[in-house]
Amino acid sequence: MKQSGAKENMMINAPKRIAGFLRKEPMLTVAVLAALISLFITPPSVKLIKDIDWHTLGMLFMMLTILEGFKKEQIFQPLLRLAGKCGSMAGLSLFLVFSVFFSSMFVTNDVSLIIFVPLTIILFRAGDKERYILPLLAMENIAAVRGSLLTPFGSPQNLFIFGQSGVSAASFTLYMFPIWIISGVLLVCFVLFLYRKDIREKTMIPSDAFPSADNGGKARRITYICLFALVLFTIVSRTSLWPYAVALVALAVLIADRKILLKTDYVLLVTFFCFFVFSSSIASNESIAAFLQNAVAGREYAAGILVSQAISNVPAAIVLYPFAQNRGALLYGLDSAGLCSLIGSLASVINYRR
Repeated sequence: MKQSGAKENMMINAPKRIAGFLRKEPMLTVAVLAALISLFITPPSVKLIKDIDWHTLGMLFMMLTILEGFKKEQIFQPLLRLAGKCGSMAGLSLFLVFSVFFSSMFVTNDVSLIIFVPLTIILFRAGDKERYILPLLAMENIAAVRGSLLTPFGSPQNLFIFGQSGVSAASFTLYMFPIWIISGVLLVCFVLFLYRKDIREKTMIPSDAFPSADNGGKARRITYICLFALVLFTIVSRTSLWPYAVALVALAVLIADRKILLKTDYVLLVTFFCFFVFSSSIASNESIAAFLQNAVAGREYAAGILVSQAISNVPAAIVLYPFAQNRGALLYGLDSAGLCSLIGSLASVINYRR
C-alpha cells in the first residue's frame, strides 16, 4: 500500500516538477519548442540528422566536461592566491577583472565568471568594501564577454562559427584583435574611474580570506590539463579524428573521476542540439530560407544583437549563421550582444541561473 501511495504521489507531483524544471531552464524550453515546431515545417529525415553540427556538440561536450574538472580540482587556486599580494583596491580590482578577461579566452567566459565572481564577493565583504561589489561584478561580466571573443574557443558562439567558417585560428584571432584590445583599454579606464577619489585606497582584507594552498589531487590536475591541451589542439587543427578525441576524453574522465561526467552541463548540450534541429529544419524550407536570407543579409551585425536579446547569442549564432553573408559582422554582433542585457549572452544566463 505504501509503495502504491508513493507512486501516486510521484505521478501527482511529476507535472509540478516538470513545470519547475522548465521555469528554471527557459532557454532549454524555448529550444525544445522551437525544434518541435520546426519538425512540422520540415519532417524529420536522414539529411536533417546529418545536417546537425555533431562536431560542435562534441567539442562543447569535451570543453564542458574538462572545465568541470578544472573547477573541482581548483586548478586556478595558485592564481587566486596571487590576489592576496595586491595592496590597493585599484590593483586588486584590475587583477580580478583581467583574470576574468584573460582566462575567458581559454576556459570560456561562463567558467571564468564562476571562478572569480564568488572570490570577488568574498574578498570585498571581508574587507568591508561592499559598495564596490556591484560595479566590479558588472566589469567582470564585461571582461568575460569581451575577453573571450579573441579566441575560437573562448565562447560557444565563437566555437560554432570558427568550426563552420573554415578560417584558420590565426586569421580568426587577428580579425577579433582590434575590438579585444580596445575593450581591454576601456576596462582599465573603468577601474581607474571607479577609484578616482583615492587611487591608493588600501584593501584592508584579512589574509585568511584568500584561498590557502592545496596539494591534493595532483594527478587529476595534470590529467585535466593534458586533456584540455588535447581539446584545444582538436579545435584548432580541425582534425577529422575528433570523434576519437571525444571518446578519449570521456574515457579518461571516467577513469579519473566519473562524478565529473554527471556534472557536465547536459542542459546546454541539449539546448544546442535542439537549436541545431531548428536551424537545419528552417534552412531546408525554401520559402523560409529565402525570407531569412533577405532579412539578415547586409544586416548581420544588427541582427546578431537584436536576435540575441530574445534567445541569447549562442542560439542566435546557430539560427542566423546559415543566412548571413558577412560572417565577420555577425560574429561582432553576437559578441557585442552580451553587453546589452542579461539574456544577450549565454554566459550571463548560465551564471544568473547558478
